[in-house]
Amino acid sequence: MTPITAKSGVLLAFCCITAIAAVGSIFELSSGHPELGSLTTEIILAASIPLTVVSFWGAVQDTKANQK
Repeated sequence: MTPITAKSGVLLAFCCITAIAAVGSIFELSSGHPELGSLTTEIILAASIPLTVVSFWGAVQDTKANQK
C-alpha cells in the first residue's frame, strides 16, 4: 500500500473540488442561463480545468516521492 501524506491528501481534495467546479460550470453553461452569468462561469471553467490537472499531477508526484 502506498503512503498518502497530508500534502497528497490536500492536493487530491483540491483536485476533487476543482473537478466538481468544472462539471458544474459545464452544466450551467449548457442550461443557457448560468446563475453567475456567462462570463463568470466561463472564467471558473477555464481556471478549474488546469487546476484539476495540476493538483492531481502534484498528488501523484508526492505519493511517488514518498514510496520506499
